[in-house]
Amino acid sequence: MKEKGEISPTDELQLRFYRNTRNQEVLGELYNKYMHLVYGLCLKYLKNRGDAQDAVMSIYEQISDKLLSTEVQHFKSWLYMVSKNHCLMTLRKKNPEVHTEIFMESGEEMHLNNEKAELEEDLLALEACIEELKAEQQRCVKLFFIEKKSYQQVNEETGLELKKVKSHIQNGKRNLKMCLESKNVNR
Repeated sequence: MKEKGEISPTDELQLRFYRNTRNQEVLGELYNKYMHLVYGLCLKYLKNRGDAQDAVMSIYEQISDKLLSTEVQHFKSWLYMVSKNHCLMTLRKKNPEVHTEIFMESGEEMHLNNEKAELEEDLLALEACIEELKAEQQRCVKLFFIEKKSYQQVNEETGLELKKVKSHIQNGKRNLKMCLESKNVNR
């Protein structure tokens, strides 16, 4: 279990560790980072919460075997494709007469979907990094950047000196940048 503020290992390191040890806890931690995206994708294709939840579990079982024999460079993208293929196969099993063309996406749509998934992942990483800030930094950053309050409004709402507010926002911003870089978010 990682401590608050501790830098999370990259996906690649977790994958390597899983391959070497077959430690399901490590794979579970890695999968958990993206499980909400897998669920959303499954829900989009399968249109049923129960089926989507079943698919999320099946995909986890499927990747635990596949990762031992497949070299994966970018886990998130690979997981997206595995999840999508799983959903398409599930739909084909339910209705074999459904034509594959219905499910094929053009390159442009797929690019947009990948961008959307990456943006969502970046936002989740930002939320996680905000939660790792010290309480006063966190509060000042949320008020200033998320609620779009001025320094003076943050000062009035928190009761902190104006210099402290500016300091917490500046330090919080720097800490967020370092945290995001540690999570490979480079936007």
